[in-house]
Amino acid sequence: MQNLIHLNLDAMEISNESTVKKPKRLTSVVWNHFERVRKADVCYAVCVHCNKKLSGSSNSGTTHLRNHLMRCLKRSNYDVSQLLSAKRKRKDTNVAFANITFDEGQKKDEYVKPIMKYDPDERKDEVISLGSSRFDQERSRHDLARMIILHGYPLTMVDHVGFKVFVKNLQPMFEVVPNSVMENSCMEIYEKEKQKMNDMLSKLHSRINLAVEIWSSAEKAEYLCLTAHYIDENWRLQKKILNFVTLDSSHTEDMLPEVIIRCLMDWNVDSKLFALTFDDCSTDDDIVLKIKERMLQNRPCSSNGQLFDVRSAAHVLNLIVQDALEALREVTQKIRGSIRYVKSSQVTQGKFAEISQQVEINSQRSLVLDCPIRWNSTYAMLETALEYRNAFNVLQENDSEYFSALTDIEWEWASSITGYLKLFVEITNVFSGNKCPTANIYFAEICDVHIQLIDWCKSPDEFLSSTALKMKAKFDKYWSKCSLALAMAAILDPRFKMKLVEYYYSQIYGSTALERIKEVSDGIKELFNAYSICSTLVDQGSALPGSSLPSTGNDSRDKLKGFDKFLHETSQSQNAISDLDKYLEEPVFPRNCDFNILNWWKVHTPRYPILSMMARDVLGTPMLTVFPESAFSTEGRLLDNSRSSLNPDTRQALICAQDWLRTDNELNPSSSHYALTLQVEAN
Repeated sequence: MQNLIHLNLDAMEISNESTVKKPKRLTSVVWNHFERVRKADVCYAVCVHCNKKLSGSSNSGTTHLRNHLMRCLKRSNYDVSQLLSAKRKRKDTNVAFANITFDEGQKKDEYVKPIMKYDPDERKDEVISLGSSRFDQERSRHDLARMIILHGYPLTMVDHVGFKVFVKNLQPMFEVVPNSVMENSCMEIYEKEKQKMNDMLSKLHSRINLAVEIWSSAEKAEYLCLTAHYIDENWRLQKKILNFVTLDSSHTEDMLPEVIIRCLMDWNVDSKLFALTFDDCSTDDDIVLKIKERMLQNRPCSSNGQLFDVRSAAHVLNLIVQDALEALREVTQKIRGSIRYVKSSQVTQGKFAEISQQVEINSQRSLVLDCPIRWNSTYAMLETALEYRNAFNVLQENDSEYFSALTDIEWEWASSITGYLKLFVEITNVFSGNKCPTANIYFAEICDVHIQLIDWCKSPDEFLSSTALKMKAKFDKYWSKCSLALAMAAILDPRFKMKLVEYYYSQIYGSTALERIKEVSDGIKELFNAYSICSTLVDQGSALPGSSLPSTGNDSRDKLKGFDKFLHETSQSQNAISDLDKYLEEPVFPRNCDFNILNWWKVHTPRYPILSMMARDVLGTPMLTVFPESAFSTEGRLLDNSRSSLNPDTRQALICAQDWLRTDNELNPSSSHYALTLQVEAN
């Protein structure tokens, strides 16, 4: 077909002839790009861009002229856009240019040119017309690299035949570069965005919290992902990946603290660090201690750095769930076998449906098999199977080939363990479904787990109580490290303050609750005093916003390092009530579903200037490191094959740059990037 089209076009191409004026006005927009000439009784159309001559007879139409313009390499870039827009002016397009209308009877200079909003670094508000633009190979290559980074496409896509054909048909002038050149383009974007990130972090007045995660790949390689969490000047919770380091054989556990410290120092944020959150609750305490010793010297801290070491709540929940599932493993296998048997044939399914009606089971849910690596699917399988318990019992009595039947005690165990899992599913949904996961949302949920575990350990059934004791042992290790940080974040929620701590601790600790409550009260006062001292030094010019406490080195002035604290404490009794006391003494804020804690603190910063500084850092602490889509997974974070096959520097560049470039607007199809204007960034 393509050869026939070229033959037809070639047949219409005419040898050089003399030019004459058009005898009459031509109504098609295509004639803005051709001169009509006549020799004897024959009319020709001469392209004003390349001087090629084609048939200009009224019987020939204009389709061949449009086709020529589409492949004419000398015409300006906007011409084709006008032609296509004129041809399809009544159709909606995915990239919608505002107010583009064409009247083929209009003159060339009367056309409304399509508008593209363009955003170069040095002229961000400039709006240019496609009519005055030319094709830019370098900018197009930059846009392709940006697309590859933003959407996680493999670098090798530029070598794919289908991609090359698509690009050439879309824009013949674009030169598809090889994989290696595209990799360099991506690295250029990474370096540019890294400098922006450096500038932003250097100007950040609040401290940052660092989430430490270990990723893996199908090849069993391991990677260290460091993500900064902080609340910015506009009281918005931010999360940015700083490093994605490939851990080779030289990166043993002893080396891990040095790798983390080096990354922090490279970003020059070691003095801004407030807390570290590890994704693994079993992370060696010595690793944390080494980092703590290096980082806590010049940082306001509480209770000898108890706030510094935080563990992911999702990880401890997964550990507890695995204990429960392991205890029920044999029963779960029988349930899987029962479901497989029922689904093995249409006859068996029909028989089971009849039995279900006989025993008056009205469940609207169908039996489902789980995906073993996602424990919420195992919960759903168990919960549904329990609804059909009576039907399975009757099936056992009437079908001699059914060998996976459960005993009554096994059904009871399944019911109890499923009840345990239900609590963890609900809590994990609360955590992963929160769009602004500030640290205050975790305390109440974790306390509920604590109370339930205490209750489950009292079960008269030895199987259930022993399972609960194993679960509680893992929880207690987490609680000992994170309870203070969780409680402080809850106190800084104006809907709860100390009242929530008093409420839950009385249920958890009973007769020793007052001692535990005092520990929390003393801890938050100690942290507040540290911020107050730092604030005083800032006012005196001895420190900058967001900086640490003064150095505790060997300088002679450090002999008076305790004087600042003494002066602050003695001055407190003479001055007005502190931010913290004022905040705690005022009534709690009414609870409602629309409450936004960051907006509340933003509005109340003038009223609590020092406490708000502390609230920004505490509330920005990540209590959860897992992504929502991985919250129920029993496997760790896995890197895809296209990324794991790259060299370490390129891998880090693509992963970090993707995170920095990704914004809600860029990923939302209804945003301005996909609506009436197309906003791009220049090289």
